[in-house]
Amino acid sequence: MSEARNRWIVRVILALAVLMFVGVSIVPIIGAFNSPTSTNQNAANPTGNLASSDQKTKLQDEVRGYELVLQREPENQTALKGLLQARLQLLSLNQGDVQGVIAPLEKLAKLNPERSEYGVLLAQAKQQIGDKEGAAQAYRTILDTKPGDLKALQGMVALLVDQKRPEAAIGLLQETLNNATQANTIQPGSVNVVAVQVLLGNVYAAQKRFPQAMNVYDQAIKKDPKDFRPVLAKAMLLKEQGKTTEAKPLFSNAASLAPAQYRDEINKAATASPTSAPAASAAPASTPKP
Repeated sequence: MSEARNRWIVRVILALAVLMFVGVSIVPIIGAFNSPTSTNQNAANPTGNLASSDQKTKLQDEVRGYELVLQREPENQTALKGLLQARLQLLSLNQGDVQGVIAPLEKLAKLNPERSEYGVLLAQAKQQIGDKEGAAQAYRTILDTKPGDLKALQGMVALLVDQKRPEAAIGLLQETLNNATQANTIQPGSVNVVAVQVLLGNVYAAQKRFPQAMNVYDQAIKKDPKDFRPVLAKAMLLKEQGKTTEAKPLFSNAASLAPAQYRDEINKAATASPTSAPAASAAPASTPKP
């Protein structure tokens, strides 16, 4: 199995099987905003260019206004959120840089430790500017107090795999599973065991450790037979190995178990060529509003 196909398995399962439970897609912060298509359309449309120019001017004015407020009240969360939103919108118009969103994200993450989406976006932003250790620290800050936080786990695992450290990713997930019973006793539901097992299986699959991946998926299916995520993960891995006959009933089962909004993408994944990656963006990328 090629490295590209392995990445496809990981991306699709993460997108389809985890997004519905985490509330924010784990995508590079720049990728969610820089759209070559819209840029090309504006270039061919003078009216679009004018509207875009007006929008940039308005957003730049908003940024200056929020910055003035923050000079007087550095921890004014309304201003911090407004500044973050304006700078993110400017990024979508190819204005500014990712560095500009880091400062407000750092403050918002510190002021709102219960809202891990700020820490996740901070980690993504730091990764975009090449500060991988800073990104890892942002994820660790979340996981130190919320070891079962799926957004942070997913992001940290993706970062470790990107750094060619799959054993570290596996160790993190195994440790999370080993501590899950105790964590859920203290705070029920704090660790979604099936979701973590699916993540662990994905890392094994990406490393071509297929028996381990299958074993973890089977454990997850046994733990919750009504959860579509491990069923889908196992189906996709079987298909990638050319075992389409074995995969077919699992795809059907996953589709029947999944919420309605995911069924079409599951069916596409069942019939698509393994190299075409039709469902890599199965779950729409979205950025939470500050």
